[in-house]
Amino acid sequence: MRAEAHRRRAFWQILLLSAGLLVLTVISAGSVYLVNKAREDSKWVVHTIEVESQINALLLEVRRAESSARGFLLTQGPDFLSDHEKAVAAIVPALDKLARQISNDPAQRENIEKLRAAIEIRLDQFSREMTFVKQGQPDRATALIREAAAGNTTTTISNMANAMIREEERLFRLRTANSDRSQTLSASMTGIGSGLVVLLAMISIWLVRRSARVRDEAEARLRDANVNLEAVVDERTADLREANDEIQRFAYIVSHDLRSPLVNIMGFTSELEELGGDIFRRIGDLTHVSADGSSLAPGAPGEIVLEAADKQLSEDFSEALGFIKTSIAKMDRLISAILNLTREGRREFQPAKIDTRELIEAIVSTLAHQAAEAQAEIHLEPLPNLVSDRLALEQIFSNLIDNAIKYLKPGLPGEIRIRGRTKLGYAIFEISDNGRGIDPKDHQRIFDLFRRAGTQDKPGQGIGLAHVRALVRRLGGTMSVSSELNAGSTFTITLPIAWNVSNRN
Repeated sequence: MRAEAHRRRAFWQILLLSAGLLVLTVISAGSVYLVNKAREDSKWVVHTIEVESQINALLLEVRRAESSARGFLLTQGPDFLSDHEKAVAAIVPALDKLARQISNDPAQRENIEKLRAAIEIRLDQFSREMTFVKQGQPDRATALIREAAAGNTTTTISNMANAMIREEERLFRLRTANSDRSQTLSASMTGIGSGLVVLLAMISIWLVRRSARVRDEAEARLRDANVNLEAVVDERTADLREANDEIQRFAYIVSHDLRSPLVNIMGFTSELEELGGDIFRRIGDLTHVSADGSSLAPGAPGEIVLEAADKQLSEDFSEALGFIKTSIAKMDRLISAILNLTREGRREFQPAKIDTRELIEAIVSTLAHQAAEAQAEIHLEPLPNLVSDRLALEQIFSNLIDNAIKYLKPGLPGEIRIRGRTKLGYAIFEISDNGRGIDPKDHQRIFDLFRRAGTQDKPGQGIGLAHVRALVRRLGGTMSVSSELNAGSTFTITLPIAWNVSNRN
């Protein structure tokens, strides 16, 4: 029931979060769209005002040109002439600017063409009027003015300009309405969105307070359940430590007690070997003695001379004793290894600052003879220093370098590289070689106690790598191997840069 409530609460929280995200997305997208639309509508409103202003400016220049032309005709004053020329010069640029501004409106483009034609006619009339006045023919200029008035050129210009102004006023009203509507929609969406956000915030606060209350209740139950947790953990830790010590004592006692009968077996085997020699010597002597007691076949003193069946029996007896002695020797080595492991497991590590390169160079110097016999070169690359147990590190690197030398390919010059680096408070060491390699299916097997992989042509009991991994783990590190058959091996060891007793596990 509790799990069902938790799932239901998680579902509503996810749903609320999704709804809030969706609302925010819609509000953001809608607000951006409406703000851009309002900005666009406002731009068109401003554009309309600018067009109207430009039309009025154009009309002003035309009227200014007409009034200055009449003033010049009446007074012949140079000021009127200068004012007229400036007005005429400003008409065409103003007309071009207006044409550019209304280029997006087909109706206004038609009006501007008519307006341009009328203005061009009036400009031609202005030019001829000024020419007649300058030539001293005011009568002809006056007649031309009357002709322009009769042709309604100025009226046409005014009518076309007024028509364009009316069209812009219509567009102004339309665009103003659109802008107001866009701003109203934007404000409405912002208000609705704000309300939804407030509503979702209130629901979120309610859910958060509810979750906090449930969490507080769970924490209270957890505190009640964990009142005696530390004591339980200490008790279990003490039990585990005691069990571990008991296992080590048991292994030590068993190994020590096994050695006594093993010594007896070794002693009685030697006696049995001597007794067997005496028995088969007597058999040989009896076989070669005649009825009157004389020897039938002379032999050297102490030499056993046996017939075929007796000789085969003697050889079988010697072979069996050889197997027994070999097995006894192997068992003695295994017992010694177990004793060493138990002693090492009971030894307390002592952290000390260690120059790793100096330590490994000392190990390499002790293995120099084996490396020379195997035609192997050992290369040391930069190595990080550690705070760790010196003896444990010596055993770790000694085993790995000795194995690298031992399992090189015969007839191929060996190359062993030892390198190191640091990462996130750990030192990573790699011992690589170009030896025979290890089958990937045996990568875990080689770390098991008394287990070996590959061709068993080298001495050993299958304890070294298991011991190395146990030491690495006690130092708070990890160990792995990367290898392929006939492609060499790389053992990787990760150890804390600064080891202490508190992080041994």
